[in-house]
Amino acid sequence: MISALPRKHIPLLATAVVFVLLFASASFRYDGFFSLGVIVQLFSEKNAILGIAALGMTFVILSGGIDLSVGALMAFTTILTASLIEKSGMHPLAAWSLALLIGTGFGAAQGYLIHAFRLPPFLVTLGGMFFARGMAFVVASESIGINHPFYDSVTLHLPLGGSGVSLSTATMVFLLLSLLMLGIAHFTRFGRNVYAIGGNENSALLMGLPVARTKITVYAMNGLLAALAGVVWTIDTPAGNPTWGAGLELFVIAAVVIGGTRLAGGLGYVAGTLLGVLVYATIELAITFDGNLSSSVTSIVVGLLLLLFIVLQRLMSRSAR
Repeated sequence: MISALPRKHIPLLATAVVFVLLFASASFRYDGFFSLGVIVQLFSEKNAILGIAALGMTFVILSGGIDLSVGALMAFTTILTASLIEKSGMHPLAAWSLALLIGTGFGAAQGYLIHAFRLPPFLVTLGGMFFARGMAFVVASESIGINHPFYDSVTLHLPLGGSGVSLSTATMVFLLLSLLMLGIAHFTRFGRNVYAIGGNENSALLMGLPVARTKITVYAMNGLLAALAGVVWTIDTPAGNPTWGAGLELFVIAAVVIGGTRLAGGLGYVAGTLLGVLVYATIELAITFDGNLSSSVTSIVVGLLLLLFIVLQRLMSRSAR
């Protein structure tokens, strides 16, 4: 049956199998793991914030790029938002709009440098990471709490029937964005262009596709979603902190690759990224239920899975030749 599947679907299927096995194993081992409350916890605020950033990273990696600046950009967004609200007296909506605009421009600038000067995305976004983190400390060197009545009105919890379980604001934003990004990736000309560029940029140029505009848009969209993740972070934890998000970009990239998106670009699914986030969340929840395992186990398991999927991608590439 697996051999009858198109080759491009195998990584997505592998991710789905890994998620089912992890969740089933935890359900058998820990009482109460197989419940609606735990399933909703897989989409908790922390995982939803990771997922929002991973959605943008999916398009970057599909286009054949990488972005190491998302964690620092998220931290910058949180501290800028908190500073604008608490120190400048700006309304949260205005602060959010400015933060999202800056995030979009930051991403677009990186995309322009990468395309116009043929620079490696790794090095450009590494520089962007240091720049964004430094700017976060320029705004404020310590955490700033947010105390504004508007934040109370947007901290929502949507109840699921009479189960006593509810969806948070971050979760709802993540789920809605997942549907939107799924539509953009697979049902729009822009999405097809992203796949074509990631598959072979030279061929995309010969076909007359708008490579420059598409690549810059991809990085701009990634900056927008990273900034949005930062804004949502301030809703979940009403504060801004320049130290937040350190190393988070690595987990974002890992979630995308574990979700089956090929690091070289041109192959992958938004649905796979969603599964990648769920795999990460399942590992963390299982560790929480166990109580005796160190949180470092999460990094170990994610690292092993990441290596497994990279090897799978390489084997698929070799067999396709």
